[in-house]
Amino acid sequence: MTATQFAGNIRTRLDAVIHGETLSRVPELVKAVLIDSMHSGALQVPAALKTPRADTYARRLFHRDPSGLYTMVVMTWGPGQKTALHDHAGIWCVECVVDGNMEVAQYDLVSEDAGAFRFEQRNRVVAGRGTAGCLIPPFEYHTLGNASPTPSVTLHVYGGEMDHCHVFEPSTDGSYRRIRKELGYHE
Repeated sequence: MTATQFAGNIRTRLDAVIHGETLSRVPELVKAVLIDSMHSGALQVPAALKTPRADTYARRLFHRDPSGLYTMVVMTWGPGQKTALHDHAGIWCVECVVDGNMEVAQYDLVSEDAGAFRFEQRNRVVAGRGTAGCLIPPFEYHTLGNASPTPSVTLHVYGGEMDHCHVFEPSTDGSYRRIRKELGYHE
């Protein structure tokens, strides 16, 4: 299957959901499309997008909806690569594990006072191939990391163009400081 065929198969189903459903239903329906596509064998990421980088996880644009309602991003994670605690800047997202295993920890924001953010970890799971999860603001705080000794691959469908997020750097008092992080794509 070529990248164009893959994108076309998934895009047709995603377009129907994202362009045809009420916004409140979209993330769960996108999740169902991705899980069904994984189980039926229709979701196969081309090998060219699976190459890990030594310095950081790779974030590669796969498809941008012409109307701007969603983007598809393939991320490749080398062993030990992970994100900082971050949000999605108010954009919904569905993340699906295509290959490998990913450790996902979700957090609840419990307070914010004068730029000091406090979080409580809600859960931590190791998600395997074919699993997907939704991040719907305001419940969007999490970390992701490769839980395999080999590369892992994830597919992310965002409700728009996620060109930035906020990362949360830990302070010595147990709080976090929010920093805007610009996001781009790798080759």
